[in-house]
Amino acid sequence: MLIGSLYSDVQSQIPGSEAAGRWDLTLQTPEGERASWLEIERSGVSALVGRFVGPGGSARPVSKITYSGLDNLYRFEIPPQWQQSNDYLKVEFSLENDKLKGWMVFPAGQKVKWTGSRAPLLRREALPEWGEPIDLLDDKLSEWLIPENNRFSMEEGILENAETGGNLISRQQFDDFKLHVEFRYPEGSNSGIYLRGRYEVQIEDNYGLPPDDLYIGGIYGFIEPSVNAAKKAGEWQTYDITLVGRMVNVWLNGVNVICDRPIPGITGGALDSDEGSPGPIILQGDHGPVEFRKIVITPAKK
Repeated sequence: MLIGSLYSDVQSQIPGSEAAGRWDLTLQTPEGERASWLEIERSGVSALVGRFVGPGGSARPVSKITYSGLDNLYRFEIPPQWQQSNDYLKVEFSLENDKLKGWMVFPAGQKVKWTGSRAPLLRREALPEWGEPIDLLDDKLSEWLIPENNRFSMEEGILENAETGGNLISRQQFDDFKLHVEFRYPEGSNSGIYLRGRYEVQIEDNYGLPPDDLYIGGIYGFIEPSVNAAKKAGEWQTYDITLVGRMVNVWLNGVNVICDRPIPGITGGALDSDEGSPGPIILQGDHGPVEFRKIVITPAKK
């Protein structure tokens, strides 16, 4: 205990360590507000490291965050993820009144202003009592906000997204819930389901591959499923997902592939970074074809 206490005392003296923790970021872009996320950790007794999630893509490691006490500025750089560029993402920010604010310069050269608030813990004192199930599918898609570039349609009781288009966003917002989904996709396709509009559960044709946090069954970029329980493309599959606070359980085709794991933060493509608020269910339509024949959500009683 004494050794652990000494290490803790020394770590707290790392310059800039006051910013350690998880942060929900909001970017001000020409296209409007975009969500992002940053984790800052103490590494050993002399350095700050972290993880970063941009408006798109998955969580990425930050090998070193520098801090200058002279101007109260933190800085880090990370290589591009999916962009075709040799330039790095450059981030600069300050900590004031337990809030972050700063600038990002993306590999394409776009510079945006952003602010950050500490992410809520989302701890629950007790397990919820469940309310009545809600069927989110009907012939008129009355439970969904329909985007202008929508490619989803109902055909004989099946919701189909035949080509790349917009995302469907549920009209209702949810806090804690149980979600049952039956879905199917063609060979090579890619889609996803966003919980509270912030945490993507991956849907992708990864049959027979080793489990990965970017593959089917995973919380995109954060939590790897214990096994890959996917069926072959063209077969109907099921998700049963329970989200209580940050704690998530995922059953893929009846196999509990994620068991009581906390989701660290928002995933790329999140609707917003306001993790303390309820949010919608989002069906990803901007990737590949996918079909749904059942989507039933059971919210917790308030």
